[in-house]
Amino acid sequence: MREFRDFIARGNVVDMAVGIIIGAAFTGIVTSLVTDLINPIIGVVTGGIDFSNLFINLSDTDFASLAAARTAGAPVFAYGAFVTAVINFMIIAFVVFLLVKMVNRIKETAIRKEAEAAAPTGPTEIEILMEIRDALKR
Repeated sequence: MREFRDFIARGNVVDMAVGIIIGAAFTGIVTSLVTDLINPIIGVVTGGIDFSNLFINLSDTDFASLAAARTAGAPVFAYGAFVTAVINFMIIAFVVFLLVKMVNRIKETAIRKEAEAAAPTGPTEIEILMEIRDALKR
C-alpha cells in the first residue's frame, strides 16, 4: 500500500491526470470547432458537401441520411465520419503542437532567468586585473 501511495504522490502522475482531464474537456471544444465552424467552410469550398453525412449504404434499403441508416441498423460504410475524425485529429494535433511550443518557450525563459539569477555576481575581469595591478604596486 505504501508503494502505491508513493506512486500516486509523485508529481508526474498528478500532472498526467490533470492533462488527461483537460484533454477530455478540450475534446468537446475541438469537436464543436470542427462541426460548427470548419466543416461548414469546407462544405462551401467543396460545393455544399457535408462530410459527416457521407456514407455508402451496404444494404438493399435506401436511406435519406446516415442517421436514418444507423437507426435502422443497416450496415453502412461511413467514410464521411472518418473524414471528420481525421480533420478533428489534425486540428487537435496542431493545437497541442502550439501549446507544447508555447510551454517550452515559457520554460526556456524561466530556466534562462534562473540561470542568470544563480550566476555568481563577482568582480569583472577588469576589476580583478586592477586589483592585481594595485597589489603589485605595493
